[in-house]
Amino acid sequence: MEEQFMREAIRLSRDKMRKNQGGPFGAIVVHGSEIVGRGWNQVTSANDPTAHAEVTAIRKACKKLGTFHLNGCVLYTSCEPCPMCLAAAYWARIDRIYFAGTRKDAARAGFDDEFLYREISKPGSRRSLPMEQLLRKEAVEAFEEWRTKADKTPY
Repeated sequence: MEEQFMREAIRLSRDKMRKNQGGPFGAIVVHGSEIVGRGWNQVTSANDPTAHAEVTAIRKACKKLGTFHLNGCVLYTSCEPCPMCLAAAYWARIDRIYFAGTRKDAARAGFDDEFLYREISKPGSRRSLPMEQLLRKEAVEAFEEWRTKADKTPY
């Protein structure tokens, strides 16, 4: 069954790439034996740098299942997830990820995420994207309000 699902992710990657909807990346989210979310890279067609295959599949699965936690779900993706997509899978609480191509395969095709892997591991002060902290006290007040909010939905 795993190979059948992976073939669907790869099929999406090729089909949507050939239709100029984005790069050659496809992903599906499976719950039990049902595909509950299909996604493909839509970065260029949607003008959205976050519209990676895994993220779009996760969004569709959450919408279909009516939840923001995908416990009990498996992600099949045509390529090893980039740092953003991997983080999205963790936040969604995906149970397992199957991937086909590696990040090195993607790099050979012009999609090199190695820079991001290196940047994330650096302290904020040494990253190439400048970061500066402002108004921490006000932000902490919002966190404190959340912490004591009686009717919140934890996630």
